[in-house]
Amino acid sequence: MDPTTSLRGKVAVVTGGGRGIGRAIAQTLAAAGARVGLIARSKEQIEETAASVRETGGVAEAFPADVTVPAAIDGAMDAIMRSLGPIDVLVNNAGAVKPFGPFWEADLSEWWHSLEVNLRGPLQCTRAALPGMVTRRSGRIINVASRAGTMPTPFYASYGTSKTALIRLTECLALETKAYGVAVFAISPGTVRTAMSEYSLNSPEGKKWLPWFRRIFDEKIDVTAERPAKLVLDLASGRADALSGRFISIYDDLDFLRENAATIEEKDLYSLKVEKLSSVGGTPRIGSILEDARRAAEKATK
Repeated sequence: MDPTTSLRGKVAVVTGGGRGIGRAIAQTLAAAGARVGLIARSKEQIEETAASVRETGGVAEAFPADVTVPAAIDGAMDAIMRSLGPIDVLVNNAGAVKPFGPFWEADLSEWWHSLEVNLRGPLQCTRAALPGMVTRRSGRIINVASRAGTMPTPFYASYGTSKTALIRLTECLALETKAYGVAVFAISPGTVRTAMSEYSLNSPEGKKWLPWFRRIFDEKIDVTAERPAKLVLDLASGRADALSGRFISIYDDLDFLRENAATIEEKDLYSLKVEKLSSVGGTPRIGSILEDARRAAEKATK
């Protein structure tokens, strides 16, 4: 085991841990020594993941819950803490991708459900885990976002909107928790052949509205689930805490980012921003006001 990424003695929670990227993350964190709590709607799938971890000598337990149901998540998180111990690492991975198509034709209940899964789910899990992390002045939260949250994509608006919000939430929480020793990250996991991507590829809706998606696989741009799992492990280990609040892709060189953390902080890189032409007038004092907001967050902890 690489000592720089050891999680021995730590407790990690992975939502959406029953299959795909979530399962790979759970197995990777457990192999690094973490005791892993798995959350997902499907009891059978997370029990399969837990069994696969135990077969290799790791520790994992299944806690069935729907991330869109606050009482269920609070109950699951309490059960994890009673069974495994205080939560050191939270990986918000559970996600939903539907619906596809023009917004004016969308079923708004289905459209909003995507935000319930992709945004409220992480909110609820983070709200349950964060007080303990703040008290212990230690912890890491990793939100599985998407590059879709940084760019407009037609006929894919619910997913993109939810991931944009998740990235911004990450940035805000990082500022609030920095002085408490808690690091918060958003990541882009790349495109992995999962049940969600299969739906995007092969459903009638996906074929009609996202024909470009197939190119990722035809041109072999997709990646294995182990690749985002490795990034999650690196972040969970604390090696990159100086990058808290940043949106980091599997394609980024994490060591290079760590070496340039001061520049990233100074120029506010790897974050959501609105770029403008240099000749366009703006509000020149807003930068200093935002700096005041950051300093106020630090003072609030003293």
